Amino acid sequence: MRIGVPTEIKDNEYRVGMTPSGVRDLTSDGHTLYVQKGAGNGSGFTDEEYAASGAKILPDADAVFKEAEMIVKVKEPIEADLKRMKDGQLLFTYLHLAPVPDLTATLLKKKTIGIAYETITGRGGSLPLLTPMSEVAGRMSVHVGAYYLQKPNGGRGVLLGGVPGVLPGDVTIIGGGTVGINAAKMAAGLGARVTILDTNLDRLRYLDDVFHGRVLTLASNRAHIAEAVRHADLLVGGVLIPGASAPKLVTRDMIKEMKKGSVIVDVAIDQGGCVETAHATTHSNPVFEVDGVTHYCVANMPGALPRTSTIALTNATLPYTRMLANLGFEKAVADNPGLAEGVNVYEGQITYKGVADSQKRQYTPLSDLMKVPPALAATRRAE
Repeated sequence: MRIGVPTEIKDNEYRVGMTPSGVRDLTSDGHTLYVQKGAGNGSGFTDEEYAASGAKILPDADAVFKEAEMIVKVKEPIEADLKRMKDGQLLFTYLHLAPVPDLTATLLKKKTIGIAYETITGRGGSLPLLTPMSEVAGRMSVHVGAYYLQKPNGGRGVLLGGVPGVLPGDVTIIGGGTVGINAAKMAAGLGARVTILDTNLDRLRYLDDVFHGRVLTLASNRAHIAEAVRHADLLVGGVLIPGASAPKLVTRDMIKEMKKGSVIVDVAIDQGGCVETAHATTHSNPVFEVDGVTHYCVANMPGALPRTSTIALTNATLPYTRMLANLGFEKAVADNPGLAEGVNVYEGQITYKGVADSQKRQYTPLSDLMKVPPALAATRRAE
């Protein structure tokens, strides 16, 4: 298969879709890799490293998109990418389509085969390709929050860990999944007082066990959220409904009750955000203020830590990339129901229910459009 790795062009996005070691594995399998000149520079990977791994270095994105059957990226395509994409091209990347109907419409028009990292499932319903970036974003959220709590940066002037004789800061984390547990590790490690809210009581029991009581757990409901938000110096939004828009759990009225100079980091902003006052920002202009509360809502947080993030991402995506390349799209999807869950758009149809429901569009099960295993077809019908 001919596989293209273009340079990411989202604001301050320094990650790249594949490392040189990933390229070497794919070229060893007999595939042709086209890497855009300079694509890996932001992550510290040179053209020479890619070439030594067997890649063909092309001068620009136009050439990469023209040659490739499958495009491997990090972030969803933006306007310049979309103009280059060929009709029916296979796109393997984070898509986060639920809150962006215009992007969805364009992919449908082009009959793109859109496989979203964030909805591929593993054993027990895990999200193996979303997990590494959620780990980075969760840990990063506390670093970011601590920075914007500094007075010169618009914050309350609170040190999260406190000092002897001074109480530590309060960190509230909404969602006890991968983002939440990683944010809690960092915040608790700094010595902050940490509260995690989740609707899953079994998850709260697990968190209570692994943190040995150092983190407070609270069943998530409107009253508990309002109280925890009111006390927070730093609020981290880590809510996820796979493939669908995030629910707005933190309302504008709750924000009004927060302490002036407190900070919100809404990691869920990729899926529209779980805070009513949140809207997506960029690394160039990362924060805004509402009712005296700083909001950090950068939609590609791990892009600020590209070396770590690119390696972690390729570790997770490469087995699926090899599967798609070695078997071809149809056989790969037929053989692996978890990979089939990643197909969000195909043949001009939305094939992921969470996206269709969020946009109030028609949902067409993938099993209606191509041959898939009976078990998968039954699962799709049950949805």
